Amino acid sequence: MMVDELDLIVLTADADAAITVRTLLEKRHNAISIPLIPFKVVRHPNRDSGVYRDAPEFLRTYLGKARHALVLLDYHGSGAEHRESPQEIEEGLEDRISQAGWDREQIRVIVLEPELEVWVWSKSPNVSNALGMSASDLTAFLNQVDLDERGKPRDPKDAMERALRQSRKPLSPEIFRQLAGSVSLKASERSFDRFRERMQYWFHLEEKA
Repeated sequence: MMVDELDLIVLTADADAAITVRTLLEKRHNAISIPLIPFKVVRHPNRDSGVYRDAPEFLRTYLGKARHALVLLDYHGSGAEHRESPQEIEEGLEDRISQAGWDREQIRVIVLEPELEVWVWSKSPNVSNALGMSASDLTAFLNQVDLDERGKPRDPKDAMERALRQSRKPLSPEIFRQLAGSVSLKASERSFDRFRERMQYWFHLEEKA
């Protein structure tokens, strides 16, 4: 029987998501209440629509090489946002991955609604630092943005790009690394809660004791 080389294989759509997950698993594992695990993060060259279309075939190559598989993709850009809900995409893609040979308990698909940038807009003071703004400037900026009931921009990607233009800071994956390494991980956000809970379920510290 082949010995698993990895505890986790992660498939993402772009460098921003990849560096976010890598930072969380490497630098914030104690905050998530999991041990440091052997993992690998890979990006699909065709971004979110590629992940939606090809994740089952891609993950087939990791059968017997990884204990668990995590798939992250944005709702906007998946190509299925006009016909399926985020939950339907998650369930359908998990069905397809399990049909490719994975045990259903070994996999988790997480759809970021509407996109990864929704994780940026926490109430942490580190958000203004990462965006190159003072706390007061960020508050003034958000007062001019259409916010949802949680106080987050309804279009988080557009809001992030506008904030960076205002602060004259270039958009780069480094911003996501900085945020993933510093903001509170207790903020309520469906997709992030789904990530944290699944990591704890699979890799609780007691499991590795």
